[in-house]
Amino acid sequence: MTQTATATKTLVLPDAQTVTSVTHWTDRLFSFRVTRPQSLRFRSGEFVMIGLMGDTGKPLLRAYSIASPNWDEELEFYSIKVPDGPLTSRLQHIQPGDEIILRPKPVGTLVHDALLPGKRLWLLATGTGLAPFASLMRDPETYEKYDQVIMMHTCREVAELEYGRQLVEGLKTDELIGEMVEGKLLYYPTTTREAFHHMGRVTDNLSSGKVFADLGIPGPMDPATDRAMICGSLAFNVDLKAILEGWGLREGANSEPAEFVVEKAFVGDGI
Repeated sequence: MTQTATATKTLVLPDAQTVTSVTHWTDRLFSFRVTRPQSLRFRSGEFVMIGLMGDTGKPLLRAYSIASPNWDEELEFYSIKVPDGPLTSRLQHIQPGDEIILRPKPVGTLVHDALLPGKRLWLLATGTGLAPFASLMRDPETYEKYDQVIMMHTCREVAELEYGRQLVEGLKTDELIGEMVEGKLLYYPTTTREAFHHMGRVTDNLSSGKVFADLGIPGPMDPATDRAMICGSLAFNVDLKAILEGWGLREGANSEPAEFVVEKAFVGDGI
């Protein structure tokens, strides 16, 4: 009986990786870490397809940004919990020792190679759109390429900002990049529903100039020096793209670097 179950498990979980830790941040958000395939190479900011087996016996996969930096020995992911979501309704219950499917073919546009050289990098996210920037903020290359890095992250409630807050706080004492981060990384978290010292949507705080005033930095964005990466809902991406293009920035890609990039594979709350 045990032999049959083991054999079946081997057959139905191709590209299996083992869960090493799980953290539940709120009743809607959790992060988890898994083993990293020895052959996997990726650029910070890229995503892979991960998932579990569905009821039909076929893999149920979704695109997930890798939240850990490219030097990490494990892979970290940050996810929303959707009660009736085909994947997250199951994924939220994983425990250390469980296995998930991970297709080791990383891709994505939120990478340094897709941007022209600049002086100031804006990382613009809502909700779990923070994940690729969790990778980029922990990558030394980010601070080697830019004089200033600004992380704007908006959630509905204060508790939903906790994953990002702890990550940013930890960077200050990080042995690898602590000194590089000091004086370069500006963190601007905001909420839209619960009272917080900074409130408002990323789009509103940019277009009104509030973020520039609050941080004491020149605005608006200048296409000669500013670069930006965007990751959020489709509506968020469209609105931000219009704002940036209004300031003269152009959308780039791996094949044609420019002033800003958008992650189109991020599916947000619909996972």
